[in-house]
Amino acid sequence: MGRLLSLAAGVQPDVAPADMVSVASVAGWPAVGIWFDGKTWSDTTSREVRTRLDDTGVIALDIEPVIPSKDGNDFAEKLIEAAVVIGAQHILFTSRLKDQARTTDRYREVCALAQPYGITVVCEFLPIFPLNTLSMAIEIVRSSGASNGGVLIDNLHLSRSGSSVEEVQALPTELFPYLQICDAVAERPTEFGELLDEALNGRLCPGEGSLPIAELMQAIPDVPLSFEVRSQFLRDITDPVERAKYLLRFAQQTCGDL
Repeated sequence: MGRLLSLAAGVQPDVAPADMVSVASVAGWPAVGIWFDGKTWSDTTSREVRTRLDDTGVIALDIEPVIPSKDGNDFAEKLIEAAVVIGAQHILFTSRLKDQARTTDRYREVCALAQPYGITVVCEFLPIFPLNTLSMAIEIVRSSGASNGGVLIDNLHLSRSGSSVEEVQALPTELFPYLQICDAVAERPTEFGELLDEALNGRLCPGEGSLPIAELMQAIPDVPLSFEVRSQFLRDITDPVERAKYLLRFAQQTCGDL
């Protein structure tokens, strides 16, 4: 049996949460990621998403994001309520806080709130955020003492933050409940604006670039793969189902048997 393949929420920013489930199902994806907007999400949204998941059999691999910042509410409590209703397996957490101790405290609180429901909270590092390295994410997870914590590796962020697959190989695989996968050119942007634009618009489908995807998956075997291909090219495919089908072909060809 192959790995569970999931359509990441970021691939379809123009698709509503419940419709995201339907799109994934029609396109042939067995699992999906759900984007949570705390300002617009309601109990009705939760029920609609859960109904679509039940009707299609698609798995909610994750729901995102919880992002603490000094500017306001991170909606973590509301997101966890939604995660429980829809049956999401993971909650994605990162942070805009520059104080790592505050980030760790909030991560610990979010894990404690999610723990009774069997939900794992993954800590993601991004080179465009203060929480920007693999080692920082590992330290936060370990310092939190949470039994339901983990680190999320997005292979683009792994590359652009200066880390390597060799570093990952030296770590316990149980730290990593699943992976986010895309591809990119070998040359690493150095300016903040370039890093941001690549992360949001310039990702490639797996196999189109030069990132060491197979090596990373060999380092962390058997976990689900979420295909986080935020791409202007994909968004130019106006039909969300066709967009999802296009990406699924790459996911299956490049990663399905590894």
